[in-house]
Amino acid sequence: MPLTRVTLTSGRSLDLAELRLTSTYGGMLEGYPCKPVNEMAIRGLLTTAERTHPGTPVHLIPPTPERDDSHAGPFGPVETLPPVACVGSFRSTALDPALDPVLHRSALTVVWFQQTVGVPSGDDAEESLRRIDWESLAEDDELVAPVLVVCGGLLTWSALQTPA
Repeated sequence: MPLTRVTLTSGRSLDLAELRLTSTYGGMLEGYPCKPVNEMAIRGLLTTAERTHPGTPVHLIPPTPERDDSHAGPFGPVETLPPVACVGSFRSTALDPALDPVLHRSALTVVWFQQTVGVPSGDDAEESLRRIDWESLAEDDELVAPVLVVCGGLLTWSALQTPA
């Protein structure tokens, strides 16, 4: 069951399966928000998204920094990103209509920034999120039946997925 559903401007419905919200500058101990710091933060989020969701394409919705030229430091002017960094795992129906809709779905992991800690939902999600070109960014994958795994004497269920 999804956390919520987001409706794209194209009309496609996406299920938000997983959402990670973090403070954009939460780990910053010294310095100031500027272009090099922002680029490093974005690279870190993309790397985390790729490692957390291997085999699923990752897309960044480019943030719009607020720039303050009156307080320039050694690394350039102050450029502040929105305070909440988001990594969301989205699912939808398969892109290829020839695929079995019971066994296939499309998937995309999205990285974006927003002003509040709210969960995107329905038509109220941020416009930049709702404008995602799902058909060119997402990829189909095949759902595989759960497999019983023995690990250290414990039995666990694991759902395997393979790219279509």
